[in-house]
Amino acid sequence: MKFAVLVFPGSNCDIDCYKAVEDTIGEPVDYVWHTATDLSAYDCILVPGGFSYGDYLRCGAISRFAPVMAEVAKAADQGKYVLGICNGFQILTEAGLLPGTLRRNMSLKFRCHDTVLRVENNGNPFTTQYAAGEEITIPIAHGEGNYYCDEATHAQLKKNNQIIFKYVNNPNGSIDDIAGISNERGNVVGMMPHPERAVDSLLGSDDGKKMFTSILKAWRDRHESASVR
Repeated sequence: MKFAVLVFPGSNCDIDCYKAVEDTIGEPVDYVWHTATDLSAYDCILVPGGFSYGDYLRCGAISRFAPVMAEVAKAADQGKYVLGICNGFQILTEAGLLPGTLRRNMSLKFRCHDTVLRVENNGNPFTTQYAAGEEITIPIAHGEGNYYCDEATHAQLKKNNQIIFKYVNNPNGSIDDIAGISNERGNVVGMMPHPERAVDSLLGSDDGKKMFTSILKAWRDRHESASVR
């Protein structure tokens, strides 16, 4: 399985994502610059956190137009796996790959600390190694992590089991305590907390490690099934 870690001007969690893949599952991983126009070599695309393009206009609003995002959309349409973390989540919503938007935290303050999440959907490719309802400790670091969508979209998220994680103690005012969601197909996931910063107990938690082992297992299971057919 081969991973791409996108790099935009202002990304600052790209190294964290790269090291998380390298150290937790040992699979091939490359940094891919925002001007890239071909992601066909990759099975999973990580859109990292940071302040892409300085968060000018609106978080993710400029990155959404980067050349590589057309390739991310193509990969998602092909069923490849995409994970957007923090600013990456914001970029995916701006690009229309995930519904809703991220607004300023209710407190209007930047929040940077550990949070407890509850696993709402452990049937997603990124969460199969967790138990349903499992509570995990994952850090946050954001000023605009307040997830919002209209009532109709919220109803669809619940109906299709697209809510992946919820906050046990909501730190930012997100609707329905939502911390992470997927697209309807389930292969694109966005979340504000940083699992790549929680892959070793030395970091305070290794609860994020299962996201990387889950996606590797999902990819292997898919390819084993395809080879049997």
